[in-house]
Amino acid sequence: MSDLETPLYQDRFGAIFYDAAKQIQELRWFAETEVMTENDFRGWLERWANAANQQHAPFALIDTRVFKHHPAADFMPWRDEHIIPQYNRAGIKKFAFLLPEGSAPTSEPAPEGPAQFPTGYFTSREQIERWFAEPES
Repeated sequence: MSDLETPLYQDRFGAIFYDAAKQIQELRWFAETEVMTENDFRGWLERWANAANQQHAPFALIDTRVFKHHPAADFMPWRDEHIIPQYNRAGIKKFAFLLPEGSAPTSEPAPEGPAQFPTGYFTSREQIERWFAEPES
């Protein structure tokens, strides 16, 4: 955590931070997600989306390097219906996932489902911050 990050929420599954200088809202998952239930997971994403609506940060980052939960088969349709619209209302411009080292991103950043912003997958925080700094296309 940098000195400029404001902690917004934390429990055994993860922590939400806001960096006002970089305009990044970040969710850092913890290894304890291995025992999280699907209800825990969805509740966390609702909390994360609510924080996005309060902060109106243009950049969102989820650090999945130690994330262990396996979402249910119906997760993506639920996310598209309940979470992505909140991200759109929050004004997110770019959304990034920080993947474990050795995970190769499979595509260029692009909107997913009903999202009005591109989502990118990266293996370093430096790559993410460079992408966030690039002008929108």
